[in-house]
Amino acid sequence: MIPYLQSRPALWRFVKFLFVGVLNTAFGYAVYAVLILIGLGPQPSLAIASFIGVLWNFGIHKRLVFDTQGYRRLPHYILGYCLVYAINATALAAALRAGLHPLMAQALLILPMALLAFVVVSLALTGALPFGRKNPNS
Repeated sequence: MIPYLQSRPALWRFVKFLFVGVLNTAFGYAVYAVLILIGLGPQPSLAIASFIGVLWNFGIHKRLVFDTQGYRRLPHYILGYCLVYAINATALAAALRAGLHPLMAQALLILPMALLAFVVVSLALTGALPFGRKNPNS
């Protein structure tokens, strides 16, 4: 199965992103949950969990998923995650207004935010959309 995936680079990258994403998501959600459980509000908890995760995720994504070197793409990556954060924060606020518990609200947003993050991170680290060709000017 792995040789088949490796023979299709875009698909292999997506599979690696999913596996790494599970680890990153579990870590980020655990930080969020701990902050909620110690009494911090949902939005500050989301901000802190996001901030802590960005630099860690950058290192993991650039090495294990997108095979990029150095830190030249870090500003793009941070801006991409700011976009994902803003959309996540807006959706979380809407879910809270709808009456969902903060832990359930963020749990429901994990999958759509992960899919959005794949597109944004791909663009930030490679200069191309996930299943497109790499931009030679990136």
